[in-house]
Parts: sequence; structure tokens; C-alpha cells
Amino acid sequence: MASDEDTASEKPHAVCIPYPAQGHINPMLKLAILLHHKGFKITFVNTEHNHRRLIKSKSLHFFNSPLPDFDFRTIPDGLPPIDDSAMHQIPSLCDSTQKNCLAPFRRLLAQLNVTASPNSKVTCIVSDAIMTFALEAAQEIGVPCALLRTTSAANLLCYLQIPSLIEKGICPLKDEKYLTSGYLNSTVIDWVPGLIHLSLGDFPTFVRTTDANDLMLNFIINESKRALKAAAIIINTYDALENNVLNALSSLCPPLYPVGPLQLLTHGRKVEPLGSSLWKEEPECLDWLSTKDPESVLYVNFGSVASITSHQLIELAWGLRNSGKNFLWIVREDLVMGESSALPPQFKEETKGRCFIAGWCDQEQVLKHPSVGGFLSHCGWNSIGDSLSSGVPIICWPFFGDQFLNSRYACSVWGTGMEIDNDVNRDEVERVVRELMDGDKGKEMKKRAKEWKEKSEEACGSAWMNLDKLIHNVLLVKGNNCLI
Repeated sequence: MASDEDTASEKPHAVCIPYPAQGHINPMLKLAILLHHKGFKITFVNTEHNHRRLIKSKSLHFFNSPLPDFDFRTIPDGLPPIDDSAMHQIPSLCDSTQKNCLAPFRRLLAQLNVTASPNSKVTCIVSDAIMTFALEAAQEIGVPCALLRTTSAANLLCYLQIPSLIEKGICPLKDEKYLTSGYLNSTVIDWVPGLIHLSLGDFPTFVRTTDANDLMLNFIINESKRALKAAAIIINTYDALENNVLNALSSLCPPLYPVGPLQLLTHGRKVEPLGSSLWKEEPECLDWLSTKDPESVLYVNFGSVASITSHQLIELAWGLRNSGKNFLWIVREDLVMGESSALPPQFKEETKGRCFIAGWCDQEQVLKHPSVGGFLSHCGWNSIGDSLSSGVPIICWPFFGDQFLNSRYACSVWGTGMEIDNDVNRDEVERVVRELMDGDKGKEMKKRAKEWKEKSEEACGSAWMNLDKLIHNVLLVKGNNCLI
């Protein structure tokens, strides 16, 4: 393996391609930075649409990388153009990447190899685990391809159970009334080794359909099946967090390499960071946090995709006001479905001094800030990892995808979360926020969160070892070891 000081001509060349959404770009970029730190030349591939968004957000590192041999390239996503401030709907994006991205990705690889010197051609591909067309591209040029899972190991294990749910007649749902009748929570899934006993309502929400031909249901089934043919699966998790699940997956999957928490690996070893935000961040919120007492601020952020109704926005706003607590609230311009995310003027006046509203922020920096004492979140896997790595307990308000599963583990297994009802009302918001920030349950959650912070830090040692094993056992192996 080439050392960091070796010349560029001796470096292996990894092409890294994330699924084109913020929650997938972030961990893939972290992994790419770590591989670069280990001596790889990196080509990082974004979609043209996200390239334009990065320009707009002024994430200039994407175009003026301070790292030698770390380049950014683009391919089309296959969808009609939309406003640069917007993102495509997830089903449309999944359908298009599956159908339309192989050809331009193949052309990009050919271009990279044609223009490369003999010792800098592409030697491996690291792809998002739901961009499995990369497996075919890797086979064509005879290089290994590893897939990065940007969700939990438990989520992967749930995905692999969906064919069994179909065989058992549990999914698709027989009737739409099953969505509101209590069927989801009363249907127990207790036969999967490695998983805690779950209800169907804890499973990724793609099973909540009455249509056997549902686009997302079949996308997940197909991508999960194809992922099993990869040379390796990389997961942003660690043994202490998901030991039983990882053990269960080991007999079902290609070699697994837990390299989490990626949130911590790029810190502390002089690993150069790069920006990846699709939204313009507002660092002023960090200055505001510095004016507040330790653990006195609730951080509220529902990630890059989740949307709420105008009614939910208003109920949440008045609940936060009535709690009497300081809060930093990230309100994306597209947070409210089809409407403006503007808050009533009297709300801003009545929370003046203890409220800071921003359009976007550096979440890792916010959660590390000593004034932050709680996190109200949608429970995406990156946010779960950020909260655990920072020792901050979490109020869980899941919306879709794997977020209900993550919430269940945070509340029932790791002891760092409490859930709020999706039919949110201001009284419940007030009660839960006060309980988290001041109550006995909140104190116990804070204690558990700090314990998980220590475990996250301890996990970095094994993550570095797993990264080295991945490099030597998979990414540096000459010739194609992809099974597709």
C-alpha cells in the first residue's frame, strides 16, 4: 500500500459515487477523504444537478479541492431539469438512477482511463449501496467494487427480510385501511435472528403499500439483492452499537466492514475536511450558541428531505415557545409541503433572545457545542450517529424510510431517545421538550448519551483497523472480484 508521501503515479485510484442526496453524499465524502488519507487518488462523482447546488451553496471545496489527487466529476441523473435550489422527489430519483446512470458512469470511467497515465487508471470503485449499477461498470473494467451502506446494519437486515414478508402475505398490505387501523404496530416481526422484536410499523416505510408493483418497494428489493454480489459491504456503524445485527448479517452478505462512526474518523488524525453541503450554511448560529449556558439549548432539525405540514409547523412552533427553553431551529426553505416555511411574526417576537432560526447549519459542529443539551430530529441515520458521537439525547419524530427503525433502537435499545407522536400538538411538544431538558427521564437519557459518546470514540480504533482490512483485502486486489 502506498504511503501518504508516495508519488501520485504510485497511488491506487478509487472512484466514489454516492446516491445523489445530502444524507448519502456526506458519509461517502468522509469515506473518500479517509481513503485519500490512506494514499488513494480519488475521483468523487456527483450529479450535474447537485454540482450546481454545491456552487450555489458555496461549497467551493468541491471545485478548488485543497487536496492533491482529489478530483470532482459529474454525470447526469437522467431527470428533467429543476430549479437549482430544489431536489428531485426520492421515488423519481431512485427510478432514474437505476435506469439512466450506468451509461454516463461507464463513459466517465472510460474517459478517466483514457486520459490517465499508466499508473493512475481506475483501480477500484466505491459506490452507494443503492447505486448498484456501479457493480456492472466495475465488472466491465475489471476492478473491485465495494458498496457503502449509509443506513444502519439493522436497516439492511430489514431490507433483506422484505421477500419473506411478501411470501408470508404480510406485505403488500391487503387494504389501505391497514395504514390507520393499528395493523402496522400490532403485526409483530419476531423471527429474524439479530433483530430485536419489531412491529411492521418499525420496518422501513417502503413496505407500507398495497401495490405489489410499487416503485420504491421493488427498488429496495432489487438493489438489496444486487448488493449481495459486491466484493464487500461497508457500513457506517460499529460493533458496540449493532453487534447482534452485524453477526446475523455476516452469514447473509459479502464481507462486512464496519467503519463507523465516520463522524469521528475524519477528526483527530490531521485528516483534511471538505465541505459537502447542498444548502448554504449559516455559521452565525454557532456564535449565538456561544452566548448560552451549557446544555441549555434544544437543537431542532428534520434533515434534508423530510417535510411537514403548515399545521405541524405552527404546533411545533408554539410548543417550543411554551417550553420556555432556548432552541436553535433549522427551517429549510422547502420544509413545509408546498407552502412557505414562514413563521408568524408574534412567534419571533415572543421567543426573541432564546430562539435562533437558520436555513441550514453544520450539524456536527452544532451538536458538539457545549450549549446544546438535546436534539429534536427526524432520526435519519446520519443524525443518529451525530447525536451518539456528540453525547446528545434525542427526541424522535420519524417521517419515512428507516427513520422509524432508528427511532425504535434509540428509544428501546440505546436508551438515548424518546418519541413524539407524528400527530404533533403544542402541548405534547412542550411536555416532551421540558422532560428532555429538565426531567428525570431526560437526565437518564443524557447519562446514556454520554456513555455512547465514549463508546463511539472507543470504536474509532476498530474502525481504522477495518478500513485497513478493506483496503488490503478488497480495494487493492487486482482484477475483478465483483460477483455480478
